[in-house]
Amino acid sequence: MRDHRVRVYKSAEAFPLEEHLASKIAAVAADPVAVPEDTAEMIVNRIIDNAAVAAASILRRPVSAARAQAQAHPVNSGGALVFGIPGRYSAEWAAWANGVAVRELDFHDTFLAAEYSHPGDNIPPILAAAQHAGASGKDLIRGIATGYEIQVDLVRGICLHEHKIDHVAHLGPSVAAGLGTLLHLPEAVIYQAVGQALHTTTATRQSRKGLISSWKAFAPAFAGKMAIEAVDRAMRGEGAPAPIWEGEDGVIAWLLDGPDASYTVPLPEPGEPKRAILETFTKEHSAEYQSQAPIDLARRLKPRVVEATGGDFSKIERIVLHTSHHTHFVIGTGSNDPQKFDPQASRETLDHSIMYIFAVALEDGDWHHERSYAPERANRPETVALWRKISTVEDPEWTRRYHATDPAEKAFGARAEITLSDGSVISDELALADAHPHGARPFAREQYVEKFRTLAEGVVDDAEQDRFLNAAQALPELDDLSSLSLTLSEEKLAAAPRIEKGLLG
Repeated sequence: MRDHRVRVYKSAEAFPLEEHLASKIAAVAADPVAVPEDTAEMIVNRIIDNAAVAAASILRRPVSAARAQAQAHPVNSGGALVFGIPGRYSAEWAAWANGVAVRELDFHDTFLAAEYSHPGDNIPPILAAAQHAGASGKDLIRGIATGYEIQVDLVRGICLHEHKIDHVAHLGPSVAAGLGTLLHLPEAVIYQAVGQALHTTTATRQSRKGLISSWKAFAPAFAGKMAIEAVDRAMRGEGAPAPIWEGEDGVIAWLLDGPDASYTVPLPEPGEPKRAILETFTKEHSAEYQSQAPIDLARRLKPRVVEATGGDFSKIERIVLHTSHHTHFVIGTGSNDPQKFDPQASRETLDHSIMYIFAVALEDGDWHHERSYAPERANRPETVALWRKISTVEDPEWTRRYHATDPAEKAFGARAEITLSDGSVISDELALADAHPHGARPFAREQYVEKFRTLAEGVVDDAEQDRFLNAAQALPELDDLSSLSLTLSEEKLAAAPRIEKGLLG
């Protein structure tokens, strides 16, 4: 890897195009380097993971709305497939619908460094474009490897959330780069597409603050859709604002650290394999990633708490979670969001409340993507009472480990201190979620398949599950990518909520 300094340049300064970050990203995307076998295997895992969480969300309202929008854009030739339904649809709208399905339950993979990200959001738009273009499984693997690489590298180097810019601002450029690799585009075309994709996908973090709406699921789907459109325009000869990151009226100068800022972005050297996906991690539980280890910690603590209280959790005086800056300020009490304690809050809001999540996981000794968020669960009086006794504090050591570059040090956990009414304290800590690559029960192919089977049960017919899994695991040999989708029976689709007619059909 080579570190690249990225700073603001005045318009009058000499700044050759080949030095632009967008140009360097384009060079990585155009590099014909082979994909390592372990990277390809993990890409298959994440395609299965995405399909699993899409199956679990496919009958939910936001996903049904996105699917209805895609259905308004059928095509007679080319096109891509949409989770749940037959037929082929305009690639950008298929990417939109599938992106929402993948993101709706906050249940797929994550990478955390200077910024936050869900790199699996790259897969729906790259897959949709691959299906439309008639690309092969090998081409798809190469495109996804680039998408992950660029997103992870941008997340390592450029923090967005400090300036309340949503993390999908790194997704637009990574998808555009991945599409450039997939389609074997020239560097010059990829350069323009990356710039356009960034320019059209910067937005504020209000989508993840206060009363969180379904736009949290739509935001990455929008970025993927915009990236496809950016590539289409660039292929037709259209250009982008430049230099998009470094210009004196560009992203860094006005949306991030300002005209005196300097960032360091690592990128692979020419001929260096793209392995970033191997440093990302998926979720065993449907919740914000910083909740994964605390959920496992709560499950581990429950027997001790039951023994100490006789099962009467009203004897808990307070619970303090000592954790990282991000956990405290984004999903903890440092956010100062009263909505995070509201039993009437949306599922998206509860998903971003570590206080709610820890309370339910401690009471139930478990976590479920539907039952744990059900309104009747959130409104249980004893849960509300326990929930409101929980607070978070930032611990500098957890913050340091969050930002560590050494995989042996990097962690996203917490220490829980449970004080009982008699003054006794029960405490324990967990650095890594059980499913983390370095956790107690790391996910491998078997666990990805099990997650898919579990989430698809009762939604996707067994024969359809088998067909999809066989196709996904044969990805390197596939010449036809139309098998990488899921179709539901008409009976199952009938259970989806009715979506009112929109402007587009």
